[in-house]
Amino acid sequence: MFMGEYAHSIDAKGRIILPADFRQELGVSFVITKGLDSCLFLYGQQAWEELAAKLRALPLARPEARAIVRFFFSGARTLECDKQGRFLVPANLRTYAGIQLREDVVLTGADSRIEVWSRARWSAYSLEVEPDVTAIAASLSELGI
Repeated sequence: MFMGEYAHSIDAKGRIILPADFRQELGVSFVITKGLDSCLFLYGQQAWEELAAKLRALPLARPEARAIVRFFFSGARTLECDKQGRFLVPANLRTYAGIQLREDVVLTGADSRIEVWSRARWSAYSLEVEPDVTAIAASLSELGI
């Protein structure tokens, strides 16, 4: 399980240091892909395979199923950290997430995945969602939250 929030910066070559807590849990190789809310998702191999199996099971005849499969798989890449614990964020994914070189980023634990945000987008998202979190929790109560 991934938990916590870590602030780092992306270097001039597009690399981000993966916090040691996350590195151990994520494993040697992992998958990065476009995430929801304009961030990036990092998955360990097992979690990625579980998500991929669910995506494969969606009915191909439904346009929204094809769209979500394309969304996640078209941006997906398998990565490994270098000896300094850094991983390279591909340029197309940096563009998608609004992450500029030499910019501050935030890595957040989100249970089975890690989310990578530009600091500006994370701050804006947090300011938008936090005041409504009680109402959000109430609206999800029928799901057992």
